[in-house]
Amino acid sequence: MKKTSILIGITCLLVNMTFGNPQKNEEQRVQIETEFGTIKIKLYDETPLHRDNFVKLTKEGFYTDLLFHRVIQGFMVQGGDPDSKNAEPGKRLGSGGLDYTIPAEINPKFFHRKGVLAAARMGDQVNPEKRSSSTQFYILQGRIFRSGELDSMELNLNESRKINMLQARIKTIEPELNKLGTEGKQDEINSRINALKAEVLTEAAKLPPIKFTDEQRKAYTSIGGYPSLDNGYTVFGEVTEGLEVLDKIAAQAVDQNNRPLKDIKFKISLLQ
Repeated sequence: MKKTSILIGITCLLVNMTFGNPQKNEEQRVQIETEFGTIKIKLYDETPLHRDNFVKLTKEGFYTDLLFHRVIQGFMVQGGDPDSKNAEPGKRLGSGGLDYTIPAEINPKFFHRKGVLAAARMGDQVNPEKRSSSTQFYILQGRIFRSGELDSMELNLNESRKINMLQARIKTIEPELNKLGTEGKQDEINSRINALKAEVLTEAAKLPPIKFTDEQRKAYTSIGGYPSLDNGYTVFGEVTEGLEVLDKIAAQAVDQNNRPLKDIKFKISLLQ
């Protein structure tokens, strides 16, 4: 009960309070200083909970001398774990944060092209609402995709939607199926599942197909990105300067846990 109250309280603070909000018609911008150079980022007004939380932590000096603790070339660089400050060499990082999470603000307008800033989070199994970490973020590097790869991904996404629909439908009659199983009525179980499959196929055929927009295709086949993350994580900003710095960080040697062998410290500050 105490933890729930804390989460509700923090959410209310984020909604009702202003943490250094920008002037109207001006997007808040931040800079990330590293030994490889400076990355400048604008935060989206369309994701106000994430924007305001990030600004608040930045103003408090939270993002000073932390590490990019997880670096995967062709994917992303991740930071924001408070446990990374003065962390011993080789220590596994990535589980630290503050005692709250942020409600998802997933907006289809913002997709995982190279250079976007997004919030890290726990997996769907323990976090079906896709709530974001209070402090951890990643900057996407991604890779360039061929048009044919995107075609295949579209097919897979549409098939996955059917599977998810079927699994959800089966879950609603799971007690009945279990009862039939204990009675040894496997034929009836198969019949029920086949009937559900037919219903799902009929319903799925009425839905508009999942397709990448022209903007997504252009980005993924030119500057690159990582489309499989779309609609799964909150994207709340984008790099405006310093993509070459992102590439330098992503190219660093890492250990078996993807922590750079040489610490990469950063400091985030607000830009006026």
